[in-house]
Amino acid sequence: MNWQHAISDYQLFLKIERGLADNSIENYTRDITKLVTYLEESGISTSPIHLGADVVMEFIYTISKELEATSQSRIISGLRSFFDYLIFENYRDDNPTTLIETPKVGRKLPEVLSLAEIDALLNTIDLSTPEGERNRTMLETLYSCGLRVTELIKLQLSDLFFEEGFIRVIGKGDKQRFIPINANTQKFITLYVTKIRAHSTQQKGFEDTVFLNRRGKQLTRNMVFMIIKGLAEKAGISKKVSPHTFRHSFATHLLENGADLRSIQQMLGHESITTTEIYMHVDRRFLKEVVNKFHPRR
Repeated sequence: MNWQHAISDYQLFLKIERGLADNSIENYTRDITKLVTYLEESGISTSPIHLGADVVMEFIYTISKELEATSQSRIISGLRSFFDYLIFENYRDDNPTTLIETPKVGRKLPEVLSLAEIDALLNTIDLSTPEGERNRTMLETLYSCGLRVTELIKLQLSDLFFEEGFIRVIGKGDKQRFIPINANTQKFITLYVTKIRAHSTQQKGFEDTVFLNRRGKQLTRNMVFMIIKGLAEKAGISKKVSPHTFRHSFATHLLENGADLRSIQQMLGHESITTTEIYMHVDRRFLKEVVNKFHPRR
């Protein structure tokens, strides 16, 4: 078995058996490709079945000089998963990453925008253009529903259940969930769809996609990133702002206003409550208010 064959089979396994999204599969594959590139550049000719732990350790040591601990940890985790797959398929008897210690990574708190900063960012949008109307609607949807950027660009007209007050979202691993959507955001989407989108070009295959680019196709993740980055700079926001910042802000503001973690977990589509617990970084004033309000001896 050569590397190309092994990687191709592994990708199929991740898609069919583990139900991972294309972006996740691409990230897993990228880590293995880095190892293959290292082997080629080092003149090491070996298959994934016979690769030794010493070579993998040397590879990790080499990349550790130029990568942060979080990136090192991700690559080690990705390689470990790949070799576990080879063991599962009986191609190998051991995992060459077993003795490699994963660097300790501190839990990084997500960047959060205040309500004033979100309003300032939205106010910089030029609403005199079709793209401006679309961009405002996208950002309102991101913040109001806590969507991932991939979930936003893949949102379909058939996913809008406004009478019931929900939208349907296809998240990681093609898992479906329903998220409440407020009347204000429904109004923005309805106006965009009827006044802007209805009069724009729609390419074949994207007739049901909510947010379209100028060519009538689905927006790319990178395009949404660039739109938000440009608006943040224009608004004079010094924080590092991305589509995910709106998701973090959504969760944090809900928590600050009294929402429980379990509800937030369901709306964000987190498999584990521990992932949602990162939003417990809210200020101590809020925690004090919780004790004063709910403790029996307050």
